Amino acid sequence: MKALASINACVVIPTYNNARTLERVLQGVYAYTSAVIVVNDGSTDATAEILARHPQLTTIHFPRNKGKGCALRRGLQEAERRGFDYALTIDSDGQHYPEDIPGFIQDIQANGEALLIGDRNMNQKGIPGKSSFGNRFSNFWFRFETGISLSDTQSGYRLYPLRRLRGIRFYTTKFEFEVEVIVKAAWRGIPIRNIPVKVLYDPAERVSHFRPFRDFTRISILNTWLVLVTLFYIRPRDYFRTFREKGFKRFFLEDLLHSADTPLKKSLSVALGIWVGLSPLWGFQTITVLFLAVVLRLNKLIAFAFSNISIPPLIPFIIYAGILVGSALAGAPTDTAFHGGGFDAYRQFIQQHLKEYLIGSLVLGTLAALVFGLGSYLVLKGVKRMR
Repeated sequence: MKALASINACVVIPTYNNARTLERVLQGVYAYTSAVIVVNDGSTDATAEILARHPQLTTIHFPRNKGKGCALRRGLQEAERRGFDYALTIDSDGQHYPEDIPGFIQDIQANGEALLIGDRNMNQKGIPGKSSFGNRFSNFWFRFETGISLSDTQSGYRLYPLRRLRGIRFYTTKFEFEVEVIVKAAWRGIPIRNIPVKVLYDPAERVSHFRPFRDFTRISILNTWLVLVTLFYIRPRDYFRTFREKGFKRFFLEDLLHSADTPLKKSLSVALGIWVGLSPLWGFQTITVLFLAVVLRLNKLIAFAFSNISIPPLIPFIIYAGILVGSALAGAPTDTAFHGGGFDAYRQFIQQHLKEYLIGSLVLGTLAALVFGLGSYLVLKGVKRMR
């Protein structure tokens, strides 16, 4: 049965010094397709001899080990070059069961195009503790970076939609590529789903090339970068797109009045957005409001929307109001009237009253957050009673 042909898919197998299990993996895959691409990532064992016994394979040999990410990227490129729509990747260490391949096909046929990741059920007996911890760690950051909740983000048993990945730039070359590719795919809007698969961890046969300290450090550095991109670009981009598509009226009705969150949660989100928007955090307001909304488990879209109270036309007035409030609180005897003179004069004016501005903006932001938060809570409670 050549089942993968029904969705125009091939199999890509990256391998490095897995001669003990490679033959068994190949024989299992042949039951579902003859379209197999093996990337020999500089193996120094009998891998080359095994592959030579399979002339029907498409084989790519690296003269030296470059890393799993390089091998996967090269295999996916070759699969697309050969005209396939999907590439199913399976590890050569014997942990994946080829018998699970029909599950990938059935999911695509039933639910449509997606990037599928095998869910290995990391809570089952026999799973190494470090693998289970690493998967939970990866799941958390993937959800933070994409808003998508998955139960397994580290499995190498995957089905990639090649055309949808076209044009995405990747930079990583080791194990962290499997994190980078799914995060960037999610950012592009590609659906990502888990499907259940079996897994075999046999210490007598399995050879793992994951170096805990070095590779975990690489993954941590990558996640740090992805989080920064998420907070500074991806989330603001997505929220701006939402506003542009919905308009303020639809946003107000759908996301503020009729979202599933409680009136208290929505009003606290409004208050957070107002407080950050009026705070002296210029350049960091977006990352601050999104970070706090995640930590406090508030409505991120509402908080982000109201943080934009500090739109450019209002900024001079907000700063000036902060200076006035701060001067009154500090009892500053200096003249707080701005007498004009252009941008340079305004900048000097702010520098002269920086202390008053910092104090006043925090107080002003707190008072405004209380007023807007309480007002929105009363309105939302009233709307809820009228339903």
